[in-house]
Amino acid sequence: MDIVFIVDPLASLNPDKDSSIEMMHAAARRGHALFAIESGELHLKENQIWARAWPLTLTEVPSWYHCGEPVQRPLHDFGAVMMRKDPPFDMEYVFATYLLELAEQQGAQVFNRPQALRDFNEKLSTARFPELTPPLMVSRHQQTLREFIREQGDVILKPLDGMGGSEIFRVQPLDPNLGVILETMTRHNQRTIMAQRYLPAITQGDKRVLVVDG
Repeated sequence: MDIVFIVDPLASLNPDKDSSIEMMHAAARRGHALFAIESGELHLKENQIWARAWPLTLTEVPSWYHCGEPVQRPLHDFGAVMMRKDPPFDMEYVFATYLLELAEQQGAQVFNRPQALRDFNEKLSTARFPELTPPLMVSRHQQTLREFIREQGDVILKPLDGMGGSEIFRVQPLDPNLGVILETMTRHNQRTIMAQRYLPAITQGDKRVLVVDG
């Protein structure tokens, strides 16, 4: 089966931590042919969603991959389309999900479903399971966030559309930089962020669970 991965530029992926690369290896071990595209390569032409796709061979050195000559193919021509592009979740990301929804209607098997990618923010979705999460707050108002930090004592601040540990701060009520951190992260009360009570056990590492057809 031909499997195409929609990813960030391949050179930017880290084989030591990117789960997309591990998924590629798993597919290759099962004999599937791999292709890679960037979301900017998606386009609507003649009522079909097309993309310029690079045949992909996984290697060890000097890089973890080798690309063949790109080919133009409609997405429904692939056995599976894996949407693995990282945030930011901006309008270009949203436009890509619209195109992928059209591809679904044309028979493409897209994972995860484009509508789910739009509706299920990976940060806010944790609020659906309060019994499994530390106390949290979502707000863009600095004073409201300060009150939460004062109540919890040790807090992690993070943007709702980030990934890979970017723009994450650990703060405490008496932190001398708390004011400027809140101003920067909320962009002076214009951007909504998440605050969570810090869990010391994170120093032992975390585990990620990938659910397929669940």
